[in-house]
Amino acid sequence: MSGQTTLRSARKEDIGALDHLFQRSYARLLAPDYPPSTLVTAVPVIGRAQPALVASGRFYVVEDDAGRLLGAGGWSVQAPGGRPGTPGIGHVRHVATDPDATRRGVGRQLLGHILQEARAEGLQEMHCQSTLTARPFYQNMGFQPRHEITVPLGGGITFPAVFMICPLRT
Repeated sequence: MSGQTTLRSARKEDIGALDHLFQRSYARLLAPDYPPSTLVTAVPVIGRAQPALVASGRFYVVEDDAGRLLGAGGWSVQAPGGRPGTPGIGHVRHVATDPDATRRGVGRQLLGHILQEARAEGLQEMHCQSTLTARPFYQNMGFQPRHEITVPLGGGITFPAVFMICPLRT
């Protein structure tokens, strides 16, 4: 990884690179916490960029000085799965770091920006459906685990996760 990173809004032209990033990240980084039977069905679903989220203006990438994506993530007022949002609450969405760029501040840079943007829009709280793997990261960033959940991915596929909440103070 190069030393210089840039955080910018994602563009539709990033979707192919985002798919690659998500698939690499989830396949490698989630392996210690999920059985292969879960990953073989879930990664093809969660490892795809969501075009509407990318186009929302609230989805970001971190890239190195060579333009390689090191991380991505965003947020929405709408709840995951297309459910309507609740006033004052935002949702962290589709955060991932390249496996070769972990422990270098990429996730912290992304999530810090996401939380700053949500605060600037007046939200009081952020919700997150964290992977089991990312739970310690989110806790270090101020999120509090509430309970374990099972996220439906469609086609009868489910994915174990942790529902977490971060109060936003201005």
